[in-house]
Amino acid sequence: MNLQSNDFELFGVDQQFDQDRAALDARWKELQREAHPDRFAVQGEAAQRLAMQWSVRINEAYQRLKNPLKRAAYLCELAGAPINAHSNTAMPSAFLMQQMEWREELDDSRSEDALDALRENVGTAQRELLQRCATLLDVTHDYPAAVQSVRALMFIEKFAHDLDLAFDKFET
Repeated sequence: MNLQSNDFELFGVDQQFDQDRAALDARWKELQREAHPDRFAVQGEAAQRLAMQWSVRINEAYQRLKNPLKRAAYLCELAGAPINAHSNTAMPSAFLMQQMEWREELDDSRSEDALDALRENVGTAQRELLQRCATLLDVTHDYPAAVQSVRALMFIEKFAHDLDLAFDKFET
């Protein structure tokens, strides 16, 4: 194993957005077995420390590869198109208007049914953007456009979290 390998190389999978989650899960378990520090106990502390580093590296890669949003952002970065989410928050006006409408719906929701309808709308938008990312990353290789989709997905993920919190208020 090479600590300098990117996540895809480490896992032995194609460097693309479309991934088989079951295959990633199986490969993660296999890599963790190979790098488990207990396997290196007879080789001494240095070997165990190195195995621990590998275990951490494998877990970090797995977290990025199994999550579609993180995977898309990582692919953009590997292609030289960083997301820069903290320094660049500009978004198309139509997307911002949609966000404002969802916020108003969330604030005005007085029932779980209203929240369910909003969750469905948000989920549909999220699925459409993920499909767009797949096309931009794997088919057209348009990384600047993929960056915009990833940034939009980040907004949607934050909103979905807020939506979950609103559901929690009904359950308590």
